[in-house]
Amino acid sequence: MQMIDISFKQVTERTAVVEGTVYLNPDVVKLIKNNKIPKGNVLEAARVAGILAAKRTPEIIPLCHPVLITFAAIEFSLKSKGVKITTVIKGEAKTGFEMEALTATSVAALTIYDMCKPLDKDIVISEIKLLKKTGGKSGTYIRK
Repeated sequence: MQMIDISFKQVTERTAVVEGTVYLNPDVVKLIKNNKIPKGNVLEAARVAGILAAKRTPEIIPLCHPVLITFAAIEFSLKSKGVKITTVIKGEAKTGFEMEALTATSVAALTIYDMCKPLDKDIVISEIKLLKKTGGKSGTYIRK
């Protein structure tokens, strides 16, 4: 095993956009919306946890390059049967920000799970995927 050599790559502005979904009982979604979950504000806790996770990605993903994140945002969309998470990570680096965005989305989803598990035993975390990436030699990728 080895970390990939990126010393020859150019620093470019890069972006990664990732999405994931946490499926929950509709009654629990209503509790989240009305900020009535006993542990507190689910979405703000998940946002902070996700951003912190993005910043620590190289510590938990083996061989992942450390990168300087210049922007991180996690947005939530409440649906009737769950929460859609959309994460945007940006920065200037020799390598992309996909792992940081995937990690942020995953940890935000896990935080929602943790805060809601006393109220719903059937929670499902699903469909975590890269939607878009920009920058670097390979250019822009947009999921079809």
